[in-house]
Amino acid sequence: MAIVVRLDRVMADRKIQLGVLAERVGISPVNLSKLKNGHAGAVRFSTLEAICRELDCQPGDILEYREDIE
Repeated sequence: MAIVVRLDRVMADRKIQLGVLAERVGISPVNLSKLKNGHAGAVRFSTLEAICRELDCQPGDILEYREDIE
């Protein structure tokens, strides 16, 4: 997959646990875990905005585009 999710790295830098962030953002821990592990098929801009607000970061800190290398 060409989109790499770096949410775990940003969360570790901010020392915030998944359950705490999920509660602050207003989504279930299961859905946040899917996003964090790169298993989500989509993310709403409102969710991305809330995550960035809580983590004081930019979307590019969380999502990275990488050419697929086969």
